[in-house]
Amino acid sequence: MDQEQDLTKEQIIRSFDVLLEVMIGYGFTYRDYKKLLNKIKIHDKEMEVASSLQQTMLKPQIPQFDSIQIGAISVPAQKVSGDYFNLIDHRDGTMSFAVADVIGKGIPAALAMSMIKFGMDSYGHSQLPSDGLKRLNRVVEKNVNQNMFVTMFYGLYEEMNHLLYCSSAGHEPGYIYRAETETFEEMGVRGRVLGVSQQTRYKQQEIPIYLDDLVIIFTDGVTEVRNEAGDFLDKQHLLDMIHKYKHMHPQDIVQLLYEAILKIQNPDKRDDLTILIIKRVN
Repeated sequence: MDQEQDLTKEQIIRSFDVLLEVMIGYGFTYRDYKKLLNKIKIHDKEMEVASSLQQTMLKPQIPQFDSIQIGAISVPAQKVSGDYFNLIDHRDGTMSFAVADVIGKGIPAALAMSMIKFGMDSYGHSQLPSDGLKRLNRVVEKNVNQNMFVTMFYGLYEEMNHLLYCSSAGHEPGYIYRAETETFEEMGVRGRVLGVSQQTRYKQQEIPIYLDDLVIIFTDGVTEVRNEAGDFLDKQHLLDMIHKYKHMHPQDIVQLLYEAILKIQNPDKRDDLTILIIKRVN
């Protein structure tokens, strides 16, 4: 989902000064002009509220485990992000995690993310991803604007048996890097985006995770990066970079990936970007 580079508030207001004479020439009054300026200021305040909400209520904590390492980065293209990720240590040897992309912006998108977070956090114990998406789909369908949808990858990692259970609601496919063969496997699980129908059910995949394997999840802000020429980033190039840094801690990997994407992408075609990598180390 590409986004044009936004003008600053000061640039917008200066442009309205020029527009004022044109508006008067077409019969608009100064009162009409002031109404437009007030709308700009209200919009700016809404963005501040939504940004504050994300930075306080929605900021996730990365749990610590003996057998896995976790790295995550989420960078908004604008003041308010449409991306979201969450990780929950259930204190029973399992961890739920999710990466989501809200198709919508501003306060409504931030509120939708809040519902998703509290929907995950409030369950109290681990649940299979297919069940988790079914519950969250009902929450989104009932409480979120009908024109707003959510894509989500939902995973449950079981530390004792080193199994990953996963389901997807219209999200970018995840990957498993296999250390033994040095190859990448695309996860085959697919499903409908959240918020379309309460009757939607989600398929689930069970994947064994071996020593030094990587679980890789990202949003379309990564896969739809464009360079200065307007060409999309080759997904294989992204996977090659992950392979190059596979020996590192996942937090270092995601940071290096982000820095490499910054050098490649056209700054006028930025989107929200989120990368989550989980590595088995014991």
